[in-house]
Amino acid sequence: MNRDIKLLFALFTLSGFTGLIYESVWSHYLRLFLGAAAFSQSFVLAAFMGGMALGAWLASRWSARLANLLAAYGWIEAAIGVAALIFHELFVLLTQASLDHVIPALGSPDAVEVYKYSLCALLIVPQTVLLGMTFPLLSGAVIRRGPQESGHHLAMLYFTNSIGAAIGALASAFLLIGWIGMPGTMRLAGLLNLALAAAVLAIAHRGEPAPIPAAPAGGTTRAMTYTVRLFLAGAFVTGLASFIYEIVWIRMLSLVLGSSFHAFELMLSAFITGLALGGLWIRRRIDHIADPVRFAGIVQVLMGLAALSTVFVYHWTFDWMAWALGVLQKSQSAYAPFNLFSHALAFSVMLPTTFLAGMTLPLFTHVLLRGGRGERAIGQVYAANTLGSIAGVLIAVHLLLPDAGLKLALVLGAATDMLLGAWILRYTLERFRRAHAFAALIAGLLAAVATARIDILEPERLSSGVFRYGHAVSSLGRVFFYRDGKTASVAARSQPGGLVSIITNGKPDASIRLDTDLPPSPDEYTMSLVAALPLLMKPDAKTFANIGWGSGLTVEVALSHSGPREVDSIEIEPAMVIGAMAFSPRVLRAYQDRRGHVFFEDAKSYFARYAKRYDVIMAEPSNPWVNGVASLFSTEFYRDTKRYLAPGGLFVQWLQLYEFNDQLLASILGALGANFSDYEIYESNPGDLLVVAVAEGRVPRPGPLPLKEHGFMEQLDRLGITRVEEISARSLGTKRQIEPLFTLFAAPVNSDFRPFVQLEAARARFEGGQAQGLQSLAIAPLPILEMIGGASRSHLKGPVPDYVPGLRIRRQSVAVEIARLLTDRAADPLQSSEKLAGEIALVLKYPGALCADQPSKTAIEQLQLAAEVTLSSLEPEQVRPLWIERKWLGCTPRSPHVRDRLDIYAAVAAHDPKAMLARSRALLAGPAAGGDAWGRYLLSTALLGAHAAGEHAEGQEIWSRYSRAFYPGGEMPPYVVYLANLN
Repeated sequence: MNRDIKLLFALFTLSGFTGLIYESVWSHYLRLFLGAAAFSQSFVLAAFMGGMALGAWLASRWSARLANLLAAYGWIEAAIGVAALIFHELFVLLTQASLDHVIPALGSPDAVEVYKYSLCALLIVPQTVLLGMTFPLLSGAVIRRGPQESGHHLAMLYFTNSIGAAIGALASAFLLIGWIGMPGTMRLAGLLNLALAAAVLAIAHRGEPAPIPAAPAGGTTRAMTYTVRLFLAGAFVTGLASFIYEIVWIRMLSLVLGSSFHAFELMLSAFITGLALGGLWIRRRIDHIADPVRFAGIVQVLMGLAALSTVFVYHWTFDWMAWALGVLQKSQSAYAPFNLFSHALAFSVMLPTTFLAGMTLPLFTHVLLRGGRGERAIGQVYAANTLGSIAGVLIAVHLLLPDAGLKLALVLGAATDMLLGAWILRYTLERFRRAHAFAALIAGLLAAVATARIDILEPERLSSGVFRYGHAVSSLGRVFFYRDGKTASVAARSQPGGLVSIITNGKPDASIRLDTDLPPSPDEYTMSLVAALPLLMKPDAKTFANIGWGSGLTVEVALSHSGPREVDSIEIEPAMVIGAMAFSPRVLRAYQDRRGHVFFEDAKSYFARYAKRYDVIMAEPSNPWVNGVASLFSTEFYRDTKRYLAPGGLFVQWLQLYEFNDQLLASILGALGANFSDYEIYESNPGDLLVVAVAEGRVPRPGPLPLKEHGFMEQLDRLGITRVEEISARSLGTKRQIEPLFTLFAAPVNSDFRPFVQLEAARARFEGGQAQGLQSLAIAPLPILEMIGGASRSHLKGPVPDYVPGLRIRRQSVAVEIARLLTDRAADPLQSSEKLAGEIALVLKYPGALCADQPSKTAIEQLQLAAEVTLSSLEPEQVRPLWIERKWLGCTPRSPHVRDRLDIYAAVAAHDPKAMLARSRALLAGPAAGGDAWGRYLLSTALLGAHAAGEHAEGQEIWSRYSRAFYPGGEMPPYVVYLANLN
């Protein structure tokens, strides 16, 4: 019998493992349908915990009547496993049918909400009820087999189930979802449940002892009604306080560890592990505690004091993280140590309190069992605790965080625990129990008040973004606004140079220079062009949807034009809109214009609820590494977004390049391309892209600037944009032109159900990578897209101000200035607005620089640089005078090497692929001249010529012959990889 009990402990570890997987994956599934707004998150957790509470209560009513509790437990585990196997298909079928047929027919937004939440409850509540029954049933079965050690067995079951859950959190986040996706993870958990059920039923087949009589244990008195009520109420209250702690700690630690999916799972694992260790510690002691009521009261008081101490520990975690990032190099190999250290920080904050919390349920249940309450006490305590957890989540998210803030919410949770402890101490066997209870109450309240009054968590620390910048306290400026919202902590910071930033969970989301006499920030280009591009492409657009408020500048620019009739903004966090008022007066229209409306909810939920169709949908979500945001870059999101575009509508979305990589960008563009007939990508600054997509046809080109729209033109003038080509020249390519590049990365399409970006973006953020492929192709030294993709690209007619950002547009600005300086004999290179162009022209215009028998190395280098900058960045009529007519030379070069170069440049300028191939091939085959840099240029030119001429086999043969000579280490620019893989 003892061997059976040990085996059941092991099997219950597996049950905890699968149970946490279900909770995590169900939450992700349901948020896809409900949205990730605070109320939706609360509902998911409330439905989960509510079903668990109902299941535990039902088990408490029925357990005494069941002859074989273990068999009942085994069949319930089997039913859970079967439900998991069919969950994905059932979810997709019901939600898609709802979006296609039911929701559009309901009409009323309230009816839609009721339907959606009812459907989600139907999907998971039956399984959660079954999950809630597992602990009481198995506990009763184990206690029947070893009644003399009931306390030990209860504590061990709490421990094994909790430690299994902690492992399940890590396994799902770091292994299973990335390996087999969410559907596969659900099915694997279901198969494990079925295997678990088979093992349990085999043990149950041997029979089970009779139920334990509901009588007091030897030496104890029967638990009176008030005692039962006290400990059931205590189970409720400690569950409430514990979940307040969990919600607050996760929000607090997100500011230290980052708010990524991995960070969340690390924090959840630390919380559950602490509970497990508390159960483990008390397992050998619980049956020998003389006065368990007194012990329970002391534990509650100590738990509250430990929770208060986390405020001070949390203060130091910023310094510890800063130290760790100073030691760790931002590399792929350091990501695992970073996560281990993050886990340790989560333990440092949570462990003392959760360790004590892990003792409470075994203690409360043990008190009622010893008092003769019988097996039903197990389910009753479990149900009461679970209901308290639901209350804790709802109170923390909807009341304490937005109204009281993180620290005060934690203090109130701790005070609740200490009040409970003092109340329990009144019912101990101690002679001076009232004095002890009063002393505990006074000491606890004094500690709570003192902690609340200590100003230890300054906004500069909370908003420092230590996980990103490695500084415990930001020295960039002064934080003048800070608020803990329902879903995020929002700050506004002023910096030198008139820059104001809005910060979400430590990460700057938008920056604006309020002083319009100073150049705009790079972010201003992104936020302004998100609205300006569709207004120029579709000037008759009337209805706009804007996902993500940010600074409010995008809405400001949209409303500066008289065309839009309504601009509906969807923002998940109210504190964001309040904080963005810091950007006044730059964003006054966004708050005052009656055409603008703000809806506080998740984007997916909003679109499904209202089913409106828009001429333009603009999306500026946060970075994809932030937990939950990657679902706004998934194939399912793009598929559903299409249905809310009016005919001919435009979808405009921001994409990041910084703290990213090409495989992640390829995954997102793969999802986008699978759902939209065409897209075109524009560069707003070196780290940000804008993608414009259409459901049918081709993306339109930007039209002429609306000179009569004075407010709109003021916004463009602020960016230094006075001609339409200064916008259209930012184009990096269309779907047809750039898809071949991203197929090389073999990235899976980002999906809600296989969330590649959610899992990998946090790693890219830590490594500080940069997605370089697209920009490399756009600023390549050869006109690759024009010759391979048949691109008709816009080019600048003249240089742009030096503060205008963007790799491609800056390169074009330099190119047109080089052309002007070289072809205009009167132009003075020393007076050039482009420093690089001036340096090149100064060398090349020097009398006889390229005419000598042996031109200088500097002249050759500047000639090559001029060709690389101009050949892919100028229009044909601008290139011809430079490289075909070449009147600016003023001589016929005598050097064969210079003549060879000029012949190559002329072939490229004429877009003559056969001449490019023939001349480059001949020079590659001849004696080495010009060094490796020239050889690599010849190799790229030969490849481009071969593929543009349709001679792909010749291109492959040239690559195989010369690639090792010029790229011996295998590292090469992305544009060369692109050329090498064309066929």
